[in-house]
Amino acid sequence: MKHRTKVALAVALTATAITAANAQTGPTATETNFQVRTTGDLVRLCEATPSDPTGIAALHFCHGFAVGAYQYHQVVAAAEGKRQLVCAPTPPPSRNDAVSAFLTWAKQNPRQMDTPPVEGLFRFLSQRYPCGA
Repeated sequence: MKHRTKVALAVALTATAITAANAQTGPTATETNFQVRTTGDLVRLCEATPSDPTGIAALHFCHGFAVGAYQYHQVVAAAEGKRQLVCAPTPPPSRNDAVSAFLTWAKQNPRQMDTPPVEGLFRFLSQRYPCGA
């Protein structure tokens, strides 16, 4: 086998191995995802793992975004005397449990991934934790 053929084969095998590894673990969150333009961006941040290159930052961003949006909704609804869209149970779920449920919802609702992130988050929350009439 010629040297060039061996090098080309080695490059092809390396590329295949990297692609297979990425397919198993999924792509990690990118800087673009941190712009959080869509629900899909938020999902990508929330599904990160601490071992991902941006994993810890992505997870903290996910939790902070979700908590901030939820708290803002509560304050505005109370200040304007409007009915809340979301009513957490007592005791409320842990952040990790709520994020896990959000990710499950996202997999079941792929058409929602292009919506604005707050809209997607509140569609999930209002379905998961609806308020009584």
